[in-house]
Amino acid sequence: MHSIVLNTIWLIPCYPLIGAMLALPWSVGWSGQLGTRPAGYINIFMAGIAFMHAIVALLTGWDLPTQALSYSWLHASTLDINFPIEISAITLTATAVVTAISLVSQIYAVGYLEMDWGWGRFFSLMNCFGAGICGLVLSNSLFFSYVFLELLTLATYLLVGFWYAQPLVITGARDAFWTKRVGDIILLMGVIAIYPITGTWNFTELATWAQTAQIDPSVALFLGLSLSAGPLGKCAQIPFQLWLDEAMEAPIPATVLRNAVVVGAGAFVLIKLAPVISLSPLLLNILVILGVATSFCCSLIAIAQVDMKRVLSYALSAYIGLVFIAVGTQNIDSARFILFNESFGMALLYMSIGSIIWTNVTQDITQLGGLWSRRPLTAFSMLVAIASFVAVPPLGGFWGFWQLVQSLWVEQPWLVGVILIVNTLTTLSLTRLFCQIFLGETQPMSERSVEPFWLISLPIIFSAVFICHLPIILRDLGLLPSWSELNVMLAPLLVWSSISGLATGVILYGFKGIPKPIKLPIPLVQNFFTYDFYIQRFYQLTIVLLVATSARIINWFDRYIVDGLVNLVGISTLFSGQSLKYTTSGQSQLYILLAFSGIIILGLMMGLLV
Repeated sequence: MHSIVLNTIWLIPCYPLIGAMLALPWSVGWSGQLGTRPAGYINIFMAGIAFMHAIVALLTGWDLPTQALSYSWLHASTLDINFPIEISAITLTATAVVTAISLVSQIYAVGYLEMDWGWGRFFSLMNCFGAGICGLVLSNSLFFSYVFLELLTLATYLLVGFWYAQPLVITGARDAFWTKRVGDIILLMGVIAIYPITGTWNFTELATWAQTAQIDPSVALFLGLSLSAGPLGKCAQIPFQLWLDEAMEAPIPATVLRNAVVVGAGAFVLIKLAPVISLSPLLLNILVILGVATSFCCSLIAIAQVDMKRVLSYALSAYIGLVFIAVGTQNIDSARFILFNESFGMALLYMSIGSIIWTNVTQDITQLGGLWSRRPLTAFSMLVAIASFVAVPPLGGFWGFWQLVQSLWVEQPWLVGVILIVNTLTTLSLTRLFCQIFLGETQPMSERSVEPFWLISLPIIFSAVFICHLPIILRDLGLLPSWSELNVMLAPLLVWSSISGLATGVILYGFKGIPKPIKLPIPLVQNFFTYDFYIQRFYQLTIVLLVATSARIINWFDRYIVDGLVNLVGISTLFSGQSLKYTTSGQSQLYILLAFSGIIILGLMMGLLV
């Protein structure tokens, strides 16, 4: 039985793709009087089948050794490209997480998009998301990982631009697409370059090759940089961090799936490429620096935002920055655990704020307040999500932070300080978000706020209960250490960093004595954080200005030099032709005169040249 389940695991990405294709009649308006709802139900059903297959496969293959499947995809001359699949506890767990969040987000979308007529298109794109990420986590090939990343980029563009009648939506979709394309193009260079060097795209074979590889340090550096560019773009790390903020124009259910698992897809590929990246110590240091810069800067930016989506988007970039620190320091197990925990916490956070946006029709936290008595279930769920996202024992976030700082304490203690600061700032920004929404005085926009109906509330409550029980499940599986194994210094430091951020947030935003919004004494400093360190303005004055100026210069040169020269030849030909037609009088003496004149002119020209 277990062989059938595991040997057909390649069907898991196919289920959502089948659902997307079955929804085609509703996507293009062929459904007639049936409406668009059947498209959503079909896609949810197929997502549910994928989830059940993933769970059965996880239970079946958890204790089995790693297995490999391979299917021939292209064979031409000496080029043989196979589609390899890795069946291990890690890939099976990742598949179960992806299918679970995909299913929950689609059930959530039934309530959130109740009055929307674009169901066919939306649910089809959601299942394209699910198929792409399932294929990515199962694939054991760098080439096919790149293919699936491209599918995710396309689905991101289409989902961000779902409400295409709004100008900001189109701008956000375009910016998100082109920003990620920069990283994807550089990644493609690395995918092409690594094959002649290693002779394989298989991750397992690449890891074996890296153990004994003798490669020039410069080649290792540039190869690693190109392979890291794609994950940097997908994970919204510096210098590609701006696209995630622009992508917040997508409907909340799509944002739940994208920010919970799709953003982490790049980090998942980076973890698989860790043996190749480790060939360049300089590259490892670069990844650590980028991770530290993104975590620190984005956690500061999140504190200054008033849009609840923007708060969470920058908090997510900061959190994924910890994964890059873990990969840069070769703590791969810590990177996997942090990525695993981020999926559930971020999904619940976005579903919680989505229910608030759905009932209050605003995402500006300065217009909300006093919702604790009106929305107790949402408040409880959001508290659970925040506690699981930061270092609050016994939830998952604490164990991820602890595992990372435990491995860094001896050799790189300064990174432990960075992680503690990032945890404090992230806790502060999320506490500020909670206090602004649920505490304080009731604002006009929250006067009539109530808990949403069950199709929205049920996925939120179920996710909150699951996150509360997740540490128990992990401990029963032997994946968490006992309390006696905790470092007596590091564990309290992590807890106190969370308490510091929590206490600061409650004092500043939970009491009425301090006027809101809080303003810094120096407006320039506050604007510096509010406008994302003016990074977007910097890009406009440098890269965008350079490209635009170059385009204008090339356009002028093409129009007036290249086209002008061609037009000059054409006009000269027409003029000479029109002029010569008057010499055809039929008199032989005139033709002889013209011939001798030409010979004389040609002779004079040759004489001048001599």
